[in-house]
Amino acid sequence: MPYFFLAVAIASEICATSLLKVTDGFTKLWPSIGVVLGYALSFYSLSQALKHIPLGPAYAIWSGIGTAATTVIGLLVWKQSISIPAAIGLGLIVAGVIILNLSPTSHS
Repeated sequence: MPYFFLAVAIASEICATSLLKVTDGFTKLWPSIGVVLGYALSFYSLSQALKHIPLGPAYAIWSGIGTAATTVIGLLVWKQSISIPAAIGLGLIVAGVIILNLSPTSHS
């Protein structure tokens, strides 16, 4: 169940972050409400996951997957571009999350 909560935390954070662009600086009501509710659900779910998953790995997974997914959404939905150095940096973030989770001491 803790990884279910972590998945909900990741999904709601990705949705909330993606909606930030639509809020137009929090001047549009409904997208702004979506951002606030998305982040509230994300932090609640992350707090539930942290009852059973150590902070370091949980936060690394949450932020790493969130960063990567938000970048992909920016590319696909908002037609943003990514430079080669930025793509390498994103790959390093993902590699770091994987390495952290493969560490035998990360889940103790």
